[in-house]
Amino acid sequence: MTSFSRMIEFSTLETKCSYLDGCRTRMEYKYIENATMELNQALVERGWRRFGHYYSRPQCQKCTSCLSLRIDVKNYDFSRSAKRAFKKAEGLRYVIQSPTISNEHLELYDKYHRFMEQKRGWQYYNLKPQSYHELYVSGAHNFGKEVLYFHGDRLIGVDLIDFLSDGISSIYFFYDPDFEKLSLGRLSIYEQIILAKEYDLDWIYLGYYVEHCQSLKYKASYQPYQILQGYPNLDEDAIWI
Repeated sequence: MTSFSRMIEFSTLETKCSYLDGCRTRMEYKYIENATMELNQALVERGWRRFGHYYSRPQCQKCTSCLSLRIDVKNYDFSRSAKRAFKKAEGLRYVIQSPTISNEHLELYDKYHRFMEQKRGWQYYNLKPQSYHELYVSGAHNFGKEVLYFHGDRLIGVDLIDFLSDGISSIYFFYDPDFEKLSLGRLSIYEQIILAKEYDLDWIYLGYYVEHCQSLKYKASYQPYQILQGYPNLDEDAIWI
């Protein structure tokens, strides 16, 4: 038995799509207790997203709007707006470590999602400590990290990422709305690009780009980028164009 052989596969029933009005969605999942870095790479490269021990991707019957997008790091040049974001963020402190959970994490997560409920109409729910741990701490193994953003001693941002052999997988970022003027969402991606350049990595895997979804269409602004073609299986080549 290999170290990642405990793999449980299942799919959800069709439900209302949270990205596009009037659409229905169905997700397929893989639960992998001991995923290696190599397996994590293979899955992310084929459009799977990791949250904890769970990997998921769309399995929708009549829609292919969710497109896996990755930024071409080697050919990415920082724009004037990026340089302005760096300027505004001068004085912030960053810590990179294995994912953790604390009262600060939970309070910041809750504050951010209450804010997004008002700003974008996101469905708010109170995430319990156990659920946060299952989503963002467990399953990280030796490749999952969190980048913590501090203003003085105050935690103002948490960026969950995976290091891959060829890039960085951007899992989730949340921040303190009181510091919205610092453009922390964009800053987090810029910092990922800097990290990738420092480690000589080729790609930032940004997850799903959806052209007509307000919360996901921004990803196409990070050019140049590539789009995954279709939904390849593990025994098929991943073709990005």
